[in-house]
Amino acid sequence: MAEQRQRTLSTSGEALYEILALEKGATHDEIKKSYRKLALKYHPDKNPDNPEAAEKFKEINSAHATLTDLSKRNIYDKYGSLGLYVAEQFGEENVNTYFMLSSWWAKGLFAVCGLLTGCYLCCCLCCCFNCCCGKCKPKAPEGEQQEFCVSPEDLEEQIKNDMERDGETPITLQPTNVTEKTQLIGDSHRSYRTES
Repeated sequence: MAEQRQRTLSTSGEALYEILALEKGATHDEIKKSYRKLALKYHPDKNPDNPEAAEKFKEINSAHATLTDLSKRNIYDKYGSLGLYVAEQFGEENVNTYFMLSSWWAKGLFAVCGLLTGCYLCCCLCCCFNCCCGKCKPKAPEGEQQEFCVSPEDLEEQIKNDMERDGETPITLQPTNVTEKTQLIGDSHRSYRTES
């Protein structure tokens, strides 16, 4: 399993050509010709009792699909199957950017710029003072107790009490005799009162 994983994420870009028994710079016609020959040889209908032939046929189809698609072939030739994996994850247009940013010189440039500007130190100190040490954490006004967690039931009760104290009572009953039809065909005068 580890060998197969290593092979699928190679950066050489030669394995698909080897499956089709071709050299790396093969033309489109050579790929097509080799695919037809190998597909006929390993087709599951011609080898019904051989499960290895069916697996080989799947590999041949996969290699052919990748090498006949011009953009996938360019990515494969340049970055190997790791490039195809990156293209699936981030899109074909972002493959070059991914490999450029993951190169050793880009990582080194990022580290040097961060150290020279002190940005890493600033972020670290800010996190430590606010989170770890708590020295810069805002404090509650003196004599006032902060309540961090309120249960939904307590919050609902508090809202009801505040509304009753202010003279407003929330409407909790729905009208009993109003339907959609009565609203459309009703009398010319409308009443919005609810029955208590």
